[in-house]
Amino acid sequence: MVNRQIGAVRVIFLGIIVFGYSTSLLQAEQPPNIVFMLADDLGWSDTTPYGGTFYETPNIQKLADQGVRYTNAYSASPLCSPTRASILSGQYPGRIRLTTPACHLKQVVLEPVVPEFARPSEPVTTPGTRTRFPNSYITIAEVLKEAGYSTSFFGKWHLGRAPYFPEQQGFDLVVGGREHPGPPRSYFAPWPIDTIPESPPGSHIDDVITAEAVKFLKANQDKPFYLNMWFYSVHAPFEAKQPLIEKYRRKAIHDPENPQKNPVMGGMVETLDDNVGLIVQTLKDLNLLENTLIIFTSDNGGNMYNFVEGLEATNNAPLSAGKAHILEGGHRVPLIVCWDGKTEPGTVNHSLVSSVDYFPTIIKATDSKQPTDQVCDGVNILPTFFGKELPKDRAIFTHFPHGPPATGSLPASSVRQGDWKLIRIYGDAPNQEDRFELYDLAEDIGEKKNIADQNPVKTNELRRLLEDHLKNTESLIPAKNPRYQPSELGWTGNKDAKLNRESGILKIISQGNDPWIHTSAFPQGAKGEVSLWIRMKSNATGPGAVYYATKKQPLFHRVRMQNLPVKHDNQWHDYRVDITVNDQQITQVRIDPANKPGEIEIDRIRLISWSKPGAGRVLRDWQF
Repeated sequence: MVNRQIGAVRVIFLGIIVFGYSTSLLQAEQPPNIVFMLADDLGWSDTTPYGGTFYETPNIQKLADQGVRYTNAYSASPLCSPTRASILSGQYPGRIRLTTPACHLKQVVLEPVVPEFARPSEPVTTPGTRTRFPNSYITIAEVLKEAGYSTSFFGKWHLGRAPYFPEQQGFDLVVGGREHPGPPRSYFAPWPIDTIPESPPGSHIDDVITAEAVKFLKANQDKPFYLNMWFYSVHAPFEAKQPLIEKYRRKAIHDPENPQKNPVMGGMVETLDDNVGLIVQTLKDLNLLENTLIIFTSDNGGNMYNFVEGLEATNNAPLSAGKAHILEGGHRVPLIVCWDGKTEPGTVNHSLVSSVDYFPTIIKATDSKQPTDQVCDGVNILPTFFGKELPKDRAIFTHFPHGPPATGSLPASSVRQGDWKLIRIYGDAPNQEDRFELYDLAEDIGEKKNIADQNPVKTNELRRLLEDHLKNTESLIPAKNPRYQPSELGWTGNKDAKLNRESGILKIISQGNDPWIHTSAFPQGAKGEVSLWIRMKSNATGPGAVYYATKKQPLFHRVRMQNLPVKHDNQWHDYRVDITVNDQQITQVRIDPANKPGEIEIDRIRLISWSKPGAGRVLRDWQF
């Protein structure tokens, strides 16, 4: 164990040298405890400190009132496992080459490559990914353990199967911490995992692991500790305590215009908030708050591609898109830091922060030893806890070169510097070239207006910055697919339908009396009860229809047709077409938007499965 007197001297030294604050500010009898709380899929707008009004989060609000709330914090990836690896190591996912959440798979991949070919509908070949976070990385837990800390891990790991578990990465106590991408099987007991105590049927998994965390705090109150609480909430499966579901169902009736209105998610967020409150209250009861640094954040943005009870799981407005997207809603996340008696209550900080920053910051806060043989991409943000702002020219990066079809995202990388954000979308321009989008987030937080063409100097400046980053981190990037057959994200038109894509809209120019578009670009699993959701406007005329083909009946036919009640008023409308296919798999879908010449615009198409298990699962989300 680290000598308490030496620890106090170290903390005082940090106060003098690093921050220029009085020595009394950071004095402590022992090195500061660290409590790192990570929510899963909690969106930027899902809590009251960030403007949410539907979900009730009084404990998270109280934490923000007592500490520092960050407005420009980002996860290093819009999906979970890559962000988690970045937190533990201080490295960008591209450098780690762990860029998708595939760590629950049985296949072990440690040396991913960029494949030579892809499906004909894909303009680029997307890189492979590691399916394990290698034990060779030095983690923050190992650093703190070496410094004399008791280390503990609670909740979701999702960074590999045995022997790639928290126990091999410096954590003394592990509750949960296995390969599961969400709670093992269900949020409610029993669970097929031996690292979580056996609990009465119906017990909520986050309640149980939080109770175990409370035991850890009590057992280690007289020595420095690192509590790594990575909640399972609010990831799928979408389940909540029934009384809370009913509470938010009633609330939704009285607030119908709120973009967040899902009663199941309401219950999930409230349970998360309850357990955050229990941990903070325990620290207070044990008189540990003044010597405990609390960090609360999320691993990526809120889920907007799954449906629960016919509604989006959540909504990230005013940000655009959500989890799995490189737009703001996918990787701008809540971040609250509280160090009672040291952070100024109610502070708001606008610095650009990334999840790679927690590693060097915690090392600095505890005066632990920075590994000299491991690259650290993050920076020490400790001064921001005390009112400082990071340099305005700081740049942060996100690399997600995959674009899973179910989410509607495309393979992309981004850089943000100041208020400017540049997105590089791989293979999305003519001749399979990369396309660039530039946004001024101070004026356009929803990323609605791409101003790259109007700002070529800034576009090229950020483009070079991003290219240097990808080269420096040796990130794998997509390559042109030699088998590519051009279409619009997998949709092709017939002779009467000329297609082009402009500013995120699929435009169909009807040149005859039978325009239609069709696709087979969606994964297996489209069977049973499915829905096609279409956001469209039209100035053409005539009835619309949706056709589908199956494996056994591969041709489009009127017996496999549903009416599409199109309003040709040149206004945006949302349409839902339900299809039921018993014991067959849908292989193709065709949309007939009109039967006369005119112009039709489509903003988004989603194919959703309502069959169990996984009812409300989006099979494909086309966002043009």
